[in-house]
Amino acid sequence: MESKRQRQVAKQIQKDLGEIFQRDLKQLFDGAFVTITDVKTTPDLAIARVYLSFLLAKDREGVLQIVRENTKVIRNLLGERVRHQLRIVPNLQFYIDDTAEYAQKMDALFAGIVIPPAPAEGEE
Repeated sequence: MESKRQRQVAKQIQKDLGEIFQRDLKQLFDGAFVTITDVKTTPDLAIARVYLSFLLAKDREGVLQIVRENTKVIRNLLGERVRHQLRIVPNLQFYIDDTAEYAQKMDALFAGIVIPPAPAEGEE
């Protein structure tokens, strides 16, 4: 169960990282649009797990690798933004958020289900 402080910090990190990815680091991703879908922090606020979603990306794993290689730069940019709100800047761990693809797959599975009509009450 997340505490109120964890949720507040995660929301602030998500907002600031979104701005960093859209303004400061846009050129790194070869036209891919990177969004932060969720941020989870540990109870001591030392680690933030950041879940990313990619649009217009040909190689999602490649873009994720670029993000992971630039974690130090991203953390420094985040530190400049949150230096007055947080005592320490959390270490960032990046993951691909595949919930949208999973939901799309489930929708396709449900759409493919053929349910025969129920027999009328007099028939069996």
